[in-house]
This record gives sequence, structure tokens and C-alpha cells, in this order.
Amino acid sequence: MQASSGLGIAAALQAGSEHPLAHAILTAAKDIPDALRATGIKAEAGRGIQGEIDGQAYALGSLKWMSELGFDAVQLAERAAAHQARGHTVSWLAALGVAPRLIALFAFGDAARPESLAAIAALKAAGIHTALLTGDHARSATAIATQLGIEDLRAEILPAEKARTIEALRQQYGPVAMLGDGINDAPALAAADVGIAMGSGTDVAMHAAGITLMRADPRLVMDAIDISRRTTTKIRQNLFWAFIYNLIGIPLAAAGLLNPVIAGAAMAFSSVSVVSNALLLKRWHRASSKP
Repeated sequence: MQASSGLGIAAALQAGSEHPLAHAILTAAKDIPDALRATGIKAEAGRGIQGEIDGQAYALGSLKWMSELGFDAVQLAERAAAHQARGHTVSWLAALGVAPRLIALFAFGDAARPESLAAIAALKAAGIHTALLTGDHARSATAIATQLGIEDLRAEILPAEKARTIEALRQQYGPVAMLGDGINDAPALAAADVGIAMGSGTDVAMHAAGITLMRADPRLVMDAIDISRRTTTKIRQNLFWAFIYNLIGIPLAAAGLLNPVIAGAAMAFSSVSVVSNALLLKRWHRASSKP
């Protein structure tokens, strides 16, 4: 079968999907005439997608899924090795049925965002452990992790397994924040102590997360952590001074040693000092905005 027809089949299966790889396929196939239409489309979480075109069943997905469908995993791995060594994500298109056959291999250049390296460096400088969780093949994921300087890599993880991995990381390192943008990231975003979704991601990811970054810039994660830490510090400072005022004022007032006028002024000054201290947060500037 010609490559263009394989692309057309893949585009029909991915029609309507929000997945980034689906977007890449649909963009590549936009100029193919006589677009095909798939029916009975079913997504297999963490594996791929399948459907029927003119009565023929097709599957588009990972090497692991192709192996589960009965294809030779060793042969597929050998054919995909060169692409994965360059950090490409590989998906296979296969026709199913009585005589299953492979139709095409798609290699996606999943390049890291230019800001990602600076984001990881900032997190490490702040003493925050970083890990990469992905459903991609270990060889592809290793190339990206090496590029970003991430030593803790968890590859070939299904969506449900990501949530369990979050729990394992919590047991090992403490509270966990998860950054994701895809449908498959939703379980992990919900399981994390703090789920952070990219504003350019899927609606499912944004609903599952507690924080949504308004720009597709991973450096904003460190900004969110920084402003959170500063806000927490201000809350503790304000509680401290509020307790100090009451700790001194209440016993004096009970003993009749505090003039009501002075007590009222002290209470007003307490409120003003707390508000003024909180307003100092307006002096905060994002680290990611610096050149």
C-alpha cells in the first residue's frame, strides 16, 4: 500500500482527536484528496486507536500494542530503533482481521520545548527532584531525558500506571507536582498533590489539574512554586504578628492595664500591618520573564 494511502487511513482514525500526534497526522494529511471516513473508532488508553474503514479494521498505536495484537515485537523494534535513537516517537499502522499486516510506520519528532531545559535547571537549583513519566518507548524517552538533563526516567507507562507511579514518587520524595497536557496525563494530574496543566493542552487535562498555565511555557512551573512559597511565608508572618498583638493585648486588657483607646489603635495597627505585609507580594516578579 502506498504511503499516502497509509497516511489517509491514519488521518481517518485520528479525526477529531486532541492528541498532539493526531494533530501532526491530520496536518500532514490535509492535502490528500478524497478523505476517508472511519467508523467504530475506539481509543485504547496508552496504546493507540482502532476503527473500521469500508469494513476493514485498522489499528494505529505503539510497538507494545502491536506486539499484543500478534506482530513480531523484535522485528518491529529493529525497524524502529533508528528513529527512537533520535528521540522520535514511533507509531505503527496495521490492518487487522484474518490476515493482519503492517501498513506503515510513523515517526514523530517530539522535540523538547526551547524553554524546557531552563525550566528543569531552575527546578533543580531550587532543590526539587524532577522525573519524566511517559508512555513512549524507553529508547525515545531516554534521548529526550538526556537532552533535558533528567536522570529519573519512567518510560512505557500506561495512563493508569502513571497514577501509581505518582504515589510511589510521593512515598519516596514527599509531595508531588505533575505537569501534563494530554488526555493520558489526566489520571496522574488528579493523583498528584498539585496537578499543573498546560494552557495549550486538552480540556480533560485542564479539568483534572488544580493549576492551568496560561502560556505553553514550562518555566512558569517554577514561577508558580515561587509565588506559592512567598504567599505561604506572608501568611505565616501575618499569623505570627496577629498572635503577638493578641498575646500581649488580651492579658493587659483583662488586668485593666490597657486603655480602650490604645487597645483600639493597636487593633487597627495590627490590621494595617497585616494588609501592608501582604501587599508586598506586588513587588514579586516572574523569574521566567527575565532575559
